Amino acid sequence: MKKSLLIIFIAVFTVGCKSTRVGRTANVEVQFLHDYNLPEDLEVKGTSVGGLSGIDHHEGKYYLVSDQPSNPRIYVAKLSIAEEKIDTIAINDVILLEKDSGALKDKHLDLESILFDAKSGEFLLTSEGNIKNGKDPMVFKVSEEGKYVESFAVPENLLAESIKKPRNNGTFEGLAASYDGKGVWVAMELPLETDGPKAKLYPTKSPVRITYFDKTTGKATKQFPYRLERIAKVPWLYFAVNGVTDLLEYAPDKFLVLERGFVAGHGQNGNTVRIFDVDASLATNTLDINNLRVSFNNPAKKTLLYDFKWAKDYLSQEIIDNIEGITFGPVLPNGNKSLILISDNNFNSMGKQLNQVILMEYTSKN
Repeated sequence: MKKSLLIIFIAVFTVGCKSTRVGRTANVEVQFLHDYNLPEDLEVKGTSVGGLSGIDHHEGKYYLVSDQPSNPRIYVAKLSIAEEKIDTIAINDVILLEKDSGALKDKHLDLESILFDAKSGEFLLTSEGNIKNGKDPMVFKVSEEGKYVESFAVPENLLAESIKKPRNNGTFEGLAASYDGKGVWVAMELPLETDGPKAKLYPTKSPVRITYFDKTTGKATKQFPYRLERIAKVPWLYFAVNGVTDLLEYAPDKFLVLERGFVAGHGQNGNTVRIFDVDASLATNTLDINNLRVSFNNPAKKTLLYDFKWAKDYLSQEIIDNIEGITFGPVLPNGNKSLILISDNNFNSMGKQLNQVILMEYTSKN
């Protein structure tokens, strides 16, 4: 056993020597450009800016969600890019959700991702809920004033009381508009307990479910399994996690999937953040499959696109933090799209963390 762990450690160290701004697959290419850190003591309209777990962009405005259940909110920001760098970020407004009455009363709103619907002027949000206290995860809409509009119908096996056992703090984490604009994709962060184990230091079959909801009906119509990578570092303090935090559909059934891992005992270097190029065109529809451990299923095919340990030498503090959100940003001067990523600093409850924003260039080869 000791010999096996030593081999794994050496392999991790060797792979970690790579340093590059560029990552590519047969389909897409990304290039790290710049990172920008918001002040840790930044306040907007009486709220502390932190817990930024999701981001969306529309016509020069950025919408950020804070995952503080006691005060769920959306920030409205502007981001200025000059010479392939983030010049300034100005957070101009905050939208407080009306959670003390109506349909949101008694809900546990741990907001994790956001989409702005320009046609309706509404926001679509995901919440992880609180599984251990019987509070369901949610996919729901609010108005531009933060008032509840409606909820989508969550499949029974993803609810808090399901015998399929969603993991606490491991439910609805990622949210993406479908390529055709007719629906949205919602990603679980961790596998259901009955589907498989959490990611370990050694390879496991740890499938998370990524579900498609029809925007018109609010109902789930299909789903595919996505297998997580193993833990990338040795957990010296016996805590480690890796899961999906966000995704984008860049072509039909093709996705950028963001995985974020954290391993205790490494200080500010405990995070592992990777972007994968994912093809779900041949993946099994698992919507009506209750147990992925015992039922045959074909997971989505994945290829590593970018590992942020490659960017360490280019990061302003040589730290990649707890990146949880990704969105397509504005078109760059060279005509290529940009990607904007954002980190959740956990309000520094687990030690010093960053409100980190990352700018990347995105090129599709399709």
